Amino acid sequence: MSEKLANPAPLGLMGFGMTTVLLNIHNAGFFPISAMILAMGLAYGGMAQVIAGILEFKKGNTFGVTAFTSYGFFWISLVFLILMPKWGWADAADEFAMGCYLLMWGIFTLFMFFGTLKGPKALQVVFGSLVVLFFLLAAKDFTGNAALGTFAGFEGIFCGASAIYLAMAEVLNEKFGRSVLPIGEAH
Repeated sequence: MSEKLANPAPLGLMGFGMTTVLLNIHNAGFFPISAMILAMGLAYGGMAQVIAGILEFKKGNTFGVTAFTSYGFFWISLVFLILMPKWGWADAADEFAMGCYLLMWGIFTLFMFFGTLKGPKALQVVFGSLVVLFFLLAAKDFTGNAALGTFAGFEGIFCGASAIYLAMAEVLNEKFGRSVLPIGEAH
């Protein structure tokens, strides 16, 4: 007899989605970075995604483990990139270094996007828009073009919202036993 396990993906997707929306409202120019974004980055974007990744391990989902734990630690590392210089623990990363950091995440995400191609269309939208977001943010840092950062902010709001949609679709579709919110199931 096998045990029935809950789907941890909505937890990870909500942690990613809500934190991504909030950070990108900042990137779009609506408010400065504050403790609110940093706390979301550590707690929901970071720890909740790592927990979801560990739970995906229990389900035998290599993609889920890799995605949620990696992006959870992305959020935690991003918060430390902001806080460590303020605490006097390290020099702040310059724009070129941040561009490299974001470029590496973009390359990782591009490979992960290919892993979504046999999955639901909604998951492809999340990862496809995240690839675009990382490359836009890296380009902004490499070029110093503030308009790219603002545009990336709006694109990031879309990316985060797509993750929130997928999370809620998975919760509601399971709860109602039918497709309440379509996700473009893979065939």
